[in-house]
Amino acid sequence: MLSTPSTPTLTRQEINSLVGTYGYVPVEPPPGIDLYAEIDRLRREKRAILLAHYYQDSDIQDLADYVGDSLGLSQKAAETDADIILFAGVHFMAETAKILNPTRKVLIPDLNAGCSLSDSCPPEAFAAFKARYPDHKVVSYINTSAAIKAMSDVIVTSSNAVAIVQNLPPDWKLIFAPDKNLGEYVMRKTGRPMVLWNGVCMVHTIFSHQKIRSLRQQHPDAELIAHPECEPAVLEQADYIGSTTALLKYVASSPKKRFIVATEPGILHQMRKAAPEKELIPAPSEYTCACNTCPHMKLNTLEKIYNALLYEAPEVNLSPDLMERARRPIDLMLEMSRKLGLLGG
Repeated sequence: MLSTPSTPTLTRQEINSLVGTYGYVPVEPPPGIDLYAEIDRLRREKRAILLAHYYQDSDIQDLADYVGDSLGLSQKAAETDADIILFAGVHFMAETAKILNPTRKVLIPDLNAGCSLSDSCPPEAFAAFKARYPDHKVVSYINTSAAIKAMSDVIVTSSNAVAIVQNLPPDWKLIFAPDKNLGEYVMRKTGRPMVLWNGVCMVHTIFSHQKIRSLRQQHPDAELIAHPECEPAVLEQADYIGSTTALLKYVASSPKKRFIVATEPGILHQMRKAAPEKELIPAPSEYTCACNTCPHMKLNTLEKIYNALLYEAPEVNLSPDLMERARRPIDLMLEMSRKLGLLGG
């Protein structure tokens, strides 16, 4: 990597070239620099806000101005007056922030931070799928690209999907995309039939229901809590199912002392802060590796956050037409969430 002082020395053309090649600014911060202090200085000087998802590494969570789930992050992005939004998450999250703030500069530490679930729903293929059901409305999970959002009638998150689907006009025929596991869960909870796109999250589909069953036998006093993106065989065993924020609140408020947690382990940091006396056991995967850690989320580092603020790159840009079309279903989600009293965390 290149080495640089704490003030920009690269031209905009050089920065754009590096981002085009690597997806981020591959510059080594000066030796001995206090990244926490420098990031704090830069965001104050540039009136920037750092938003971070619960699945980020703990050092990024502790540095962020706001840590939350997809609904909470969307709400925070919609209300911010910062000049720059730096989104420590994955690409669709930064896109959502840009859609909600078309005139503000939105940065992401690494453009390579994608999402397996979003990638499982290519716009061209989904457009063809949607054309087969011309009388259906589209309910899309927020874990989708801006192009999919632009083809949708309403967006949902795992925090509000059940409530929003319950409150859609009863005569609407529905397509749900892209997560089939979340879609099946919503159908079970609401009783509403939906046509499901066949997409999944790589993190939540590799939990081993057999190993979890064995783990529960070893810890009969532990409750299994699971994210609704998990496979049905895992959800059937769960004592509690909820969004990332819901799982966090459940651990903090439950009288139980031990939990098996079936979601991305980044949330364990906030759970330990909220309930340090509780024992948290990560749910095992089908494999021996730590495969239930999201590799895309973990691409973001303190060094990349520092460089993103210093060089104001990589920047997320979308066409005005795409942002306008994608914003309508997001605004409907936010409006319905407000009316239903649904707040993200």
